[in-house]
Parts: sequence; C-alpha cells; structure tokens
Amino acid sequence: MGKNVNFNFRERVDQSALSKPLFSRLDKDIPSSIVVFLVALPLCLGIALASGAPLVSGLISGIIGGIVIGSVSHSSVSVSGPAASLTAVVLASIASLGSFEVFLMAVVLGGVFQFILGILKAGLIADYMPSNIIKGLLAAIGIILIIAQLPYAIGFIEDSGANFGSRDNMFEQVAAMFKNFFYSLHPGAVVLSLISLVIIIFWEKSPLKNFKLLPPSLIVVILGVFLNLLFKYIAPVLHLGEKYLVNIPEIDRVSELITFPDFTSITNPDVWGVAITITLIASIASLLAIEAADEIDPHKRKTPPNRELVAQGVGNTIAGLVGGIPLTSVIVRSSVNINAGAETKLSTILHGIFLLLSVLFLSSILNLIPLSSLAVILLVVGYKLASWDVISTMYKKGWNQFIPFVVTVVAIILTDLLIGIFIGSLVSIFFLLRSNYHNAFFIENTKIFKGETIRLELSNEVSFFNKASIKNSLWNVPQNSNLIIDATFASYIDHDILEIFEDFKTTFAEENNINVSIIGLKDKYSAGKELDFVREDIEESKEKSTPQEILEYLKDGNSRYVDGKLVSRRLRNKELMDFINSPPLATVVNCIDLREPLNVMMNTGIGDLIPIRAAGNLVDSHIIKSIEIASKQQGARFILIMGNSSNKIYLEALKEYMKNGYQEPDSLIAEALKAKQIPVTFEEKDLHTYADLITRWSIKESQRRIIKQNPYLKERIAQGKLGLATAFFNRENGKIEFSELYDPAMVS
Repeated sequence: MGKNVNFNFRERVDQSALSKPLFSRLDKDIPSSIVVFLVALPLCLGIALASGAPLVSGLISGIIGGIVIGSVSHSSVSVSGPAASLTAVVLASIASLGSFEVFLMAVVLGGVFQFILGILKAGLIADYMPSNIIKGLLAAIGIILIIAQLPYAIGFIEDSGANFGSRDNMFEQVAAMFKNFFYSLHPGAVVLSLISLVIIIFWEKSPLKNFKLLPPSLIVVILGVFLNLLFKYIAPVLHLGEKYLVNIPEIDRVSELITFPDFTSITNPDVWGVAITITLIASIASLLAIEAADEIDPHKRKTPPNRELVAQGVGNTIAGLVGGIPLTSVIVRSSVNINAGAETKLSTILHGIFLLLSVLFLSSILNLIPLSSLAVILLVVGYKLASWDVISTMYKKGWNQFIPFVVTVVAIILTDLLIGIFIGSLVSIFFLLRSNYHNAFFIENTKIFKGETIRLELSNEVSFFNKASIKNSLWNVPQNSNLIIDATFASYIDHDILEIFEDFKTTFAEENNINVSIIGLKDKYSAGKELDFVREDIEESKEKSTPQEILEYLKDGNSRYVDGKLVSRRLRNKELMDFINSPPLATVVNCIDLREPLNVMMNTGIGDLIPIRAAGNLVDSHIIKSIEIASKQQGARFILIMGNSSNKIYLEALKEYMKNGYQEPDSLIAEALKAKQIPVTFEEKDLHTYADLITRWSIKESQRRIIKQNPYLKERIAQGKLGLATAFFNRENGKIEFSELYDPAMVS
C-alpha cells in the first residue's frame, strides 16, 4: 500500500531525509573519498580498455560521475562512473558506427533521453523491483568481484587493468588461473594481500577502530606502497614491477583529455538506435544500482529515482560532449564508498576531484600503488555482499524469496547484469503469481447457520491470475452448505472470474445442494440475474440458528480480531441496504464509553448487531424495553451485556466522589457502592481497578434485571429461543471475555 503515497510528497520527504549538510562529516567523507578514488582509478582504465575506447575516456567518465552526477544527484552514497554493464554495447557500437567521435554523439543523445525520462518521472520502475532481486544483484556482484580480483591478489596478471570491471570469459580466466597457479603467482603480491587482508579483518576488532581519521582501506593502500618500496631494497624477490602496479597514462595538457563528438552524425539513424540502447541499459542499471546502494546504506536513506535519472542524463550528456564513455551508478564503487564510511555525497564529489587532479598532476605517485592492495579492498567488499549470512538470511525467508535470489545470482554470473536481472525477475514474477493463487480471497467458515456456512471475501483486485485458486476453492465447497461470495471489497473483478461464479452457481452448486449468495457486486460487474443475492434463503437459515451458535460465532469473531484476521469491507449505500435488510443476530448493550466498532471487535457482518448504548452499564426499564423490541420486532436472537476496561464514565464519577469527600456519589456508581462492590474510601492510584470492578458488577446486575423485569424476555430465554450472556472487553489486548450462556435452571 505504501506505493500509493502521493509521489510529490514522497520526493519531498526523501530529499529532506538526505539533506545532511555537505560539509558536516568531513572526518568520514574525506577518507572514504580517497579510498573510492583509489578503487575507481583502475576500474575506469579497465572498463575503457574492455570497451575498445581510449583509456582517457574512462577517466573522463569517472571525473564527471564524481563531480557532475555527484553534485546533481540526491543520493548520499551512490557513486557513478563507467560500468561493466555497458562494455559490450560500447565495444559493438564503436565498431558499427565507424568512429569514436560518432559514438560520442550517441552518448550525448542518450544523456538527453535520460534527462527527459527523469522529468517524466519514469524512475518509478525502481519502486517495483523485488528486494530478493536486489539482494541477488548484490550477491552476484560480490561473487564477481571475488573471482575477478583473485588474480590481482596473487599476482597472476598479464596486463594492469585488463580484467578490472570486465566479466567476459570469466570462467576461462578462473580455469587458467588455477591451471598455472603454482608457477604464475607473484610472492610479493601474495605477501601484500595477506598483510592487507589481516589489517582489514582485524581492524574493527582492535583498539585501532577508535582511530576514525583514516579507514583501514586507506591504511592498506599506503602500507602497500611503503612495503613494495622496501621490498626493492631488502627482498627483491618480493618487489612488484610496473605491470603489478596502477598504470595511469601521462597527460601534459588539459586539451589532451577532451574529444568532441561528430555533430554531423546526428541525422544518422544508427546513432539514434545506439542512443536509445544506451538510454535503456544505463537507466535500468542506474536505478538498480541506487536501489542496491540504498539497501546497504547503514542509514537506509531513500534516493529519489527520478532525480537520479536527471543526474545521470546530465552526466552522460556532458561525458559525450567531452569524450567520455557512458556512465551509470555503479554498485561496486558505491559499496566501497559505504564500506569506507561515507556519510554525505561530498565523498562522491571529492573522489571525482581526486581523479581529475591525479590525471593532471599525480600520475607518477599513483603508479606506485600495488594492484594487489586494491584487490584486497574489493575482495572484502565482495565477501560482505555475498557472505554466508546474506545467503542464510534469504533462505530463512522461504523458497519464494530464496529461489529468485539464487537464480538472479547464477544468471548474472553466467550472462551479464541486465540479462541476469531479467531472468531473476521472471522467476520472481512466477512466485508472485503463485502467491496470488492464495491471496485473491479470504475464506471464513462458521457454524452460525444450519449446516456449514462459508464466506468467501474477494480481495481488492481479482484478475485472471486468480482463476485457478478461486475455481479450486469453489469446487471444493462441501455439499449442503451455504456459500456467501462477498465482493463488496473488490474494486476490480475480471470478467473471467464472473464467468466462474456463474458456472459454479448453475452447475456444481445446484448438483450439490449448495445455496450460493453473491453480495456487493458493482453495477459494472453485473453478470445478470443469475448472480442476484438470494436473500430469502439466508434469512431462513439465520432464523434457524441457536443462541449457543451465535455465542460461538461472536467468540470466534473476536479471536480473529485479536489475531488481525479481519474481514474488511468497503460499502456503498446499496450494499449497506443488502446487509441491514437481513435479520440481526444479537442486541449488544454497552456503555457510551465503548466507542470501538462492535462489528469489527467481533468480526461480524454489517447489520448483524444492534447496539444499545447508555451512560454506564446498568440497564433501566427503557433499555430493557428496547431489548424486547429488538427481539420481538427485528428478530434478534441473542442479548449481550458488554462492559469495557478503563471506563471513563465510571472513572470520572469515582474522581468526583473523591473530590466531594466520599459524599453524595453519582447515581452511576451509587448502587455499586451500596452493594459494597468497592470500599467506601480509596486512593487515586486504584481508580482503574475499581472502575473495572464496578463495570463487571453492573453487567451481571443488568443481566439479573432483564430476567426479573421483563416476562417476555424471561420466557423466550427459558424456552431456548433467545440467548443471554455478559462480556468484558479488555482494551489492552483487544480480547473479549464472554460468560457462558445464561441458563435459568442453574440460577438458584
């Protein structure tokens, strides 16, 4: 139901929740931005390489993803940049369009299209992505990170950056890694990885966790540089050469960074086709990524999806204009950002600034960082995303959550992100339809009428997806039963369902002596006279119900109320008339202090109960006369005298009695005092206890007066044609304590 909240209001709430001052957590954001920068740097290079684009284009996209998208987006933790999900598209598009400059024109158009989607509020698709698919995405990314970074952690690499972010031929890569393991690993990389892993794992378990200025990930990178320089002099066999280190191309001038698109290609239909492809894939990937990032955000902040599309559109437009490859929000970078402790989007923006500065001024320094140190950071992030705790938690949620989760993980690993998400979503939809099989209606069995009575209440929307479950339930209704199909709550009923009702009524129900009544059908669902409410048969059945059956019905109804299994109804005047034209079941006498709806508390049908209210629970001659009329003229077959806890009427009377010095009690409590139900004097702390005692005495006294003062009611009760009982409603737990049915033979 939360999906129906006004969107503009939700956007307003979400933004206020994300509006931490940008510079309020510098102690967290600066260190985390450095860690994200160090991880993003080789990823930008690797994805550009895998995409067949100039290496510098990946760096340009990383800079824009941090500075531009980070500034425009309302996400506090999401980090954007070139993504592996678009590598195949970029590679194929550059080849098909003939040049990188023509491809950049498609990137510009794709960004404009994304911006328009955000303005049109197309981001709502993110709200309908099942959580098990999001968790499957995260777990798959975690497994992919572990597999992809293991070669770097052990020094099994041939090119610095070729495998970052790329998942092509992943299993061939793993097979080759193990095949050549013993003679291809680099001892220096293994030593640095083990040291880095120990630091990250035990950092939070040591007093060092109180040192918040630098996160363990940054310590690992700094230590990796220092140890590798030390290895060069004291243990050359452990020293890592250039191919095991970060490799940033040197840029002498800013102009060398920029490549302009070929604007003359804007009329090329192929360019527009590529632009639409980029728009769809980048938008879906970004929406999935922000959902996943929000899922692992410790503060569980909600990113406005439409604003994110606008931000991504602005970023991709600028990237295309200056020579960058397409951008998305990227869960790997976002996970590292969150894991490093980022609190605001300043971390994202700073990481983009650091990328820019590093390209211009710090390439020689950054090229000293061992790839194994960065790999360990990603290995830990990957494990957290795909840990055994995550898997076991999903398993405990049941097969309908666990199977789509597993399918999503496997599908993403074997194919790619979007295809895997699509396959996982199909499986999730299957289980959604399967759950619809059980949720189309609520079945209520009672013994209120002669024979078995079954109420089948339809849910808010009943579509053709529910055909199987409804048909199966109807064709299992026992013989000689009364069936009420209650459609008053349904706002939509598929025509196929109406045909099932008609077929059931005219065939199976007639052959098995099942009395079918259909109530609450809206005019536009009317299927003809065959579906009219058969009121006369139900009225006859009600009149044959016994007082004991009515009492059990009320008890069962309150039990369902306490358990939250209410039969909810939305009624128009026409449907109300259908209910109140049927005879009532019971008359309920209660105090005006009891404002809780009786038919909800006892889960009865509309019009089943006639409430008679007065100040206090003691009946007088007028109330007793009203009970007689309800029984004699309206057909009520049961009388219930019900009190309630914490009765404000009695509490106020007791307070006034205390205020008057325990003199001249109000008439509401005078008889209880005279009957010595409570002490003559008492303390204020005991008021609730004594109010409840007066209530319990009053309902019993009222029962006695009804029998004593009204010969008609007394005779009907003695004959067993009219039931009488008392009840006490406990406001703290919602339970009603019913007495046994009044039996004149047991009264002395």
